[in-house]
Amino acid sequence: MTTHSSHSDIIKRLKRAEGHLKSIIAMLEDGRSCLEITQQLQAVESAVSNAKKILVHDHIDHCLERAVRDGTQSSDDTIREFKSITKYL
Repeated sequence: MTTHSSHSDIIKRLKRAEGHLKSIIAMLEDGRSCLEITQQLQAVESAVSNAKKILVHDHIDHCLERAVRDGTQSSDDTIREFKSITKYL
């Protein structure tokens, strides 16, 4: 498995989202308003979505680009992988 420079940023974002999720559970247990809970859920959803986008773009920019440049993967396999990963954007 390859680690990229963006992984530390992704980890920070996901840990922040994890903290928000824990607070959402507490909000539900405390009977907070649905509007407040929904707002926090939106923030978590956005954080996870942004982390995913960064990871996908990083993979395209580094792994797939390197595979094409270095010839370590056939062009058909690289295109197939590109199509597979971009489904998650």
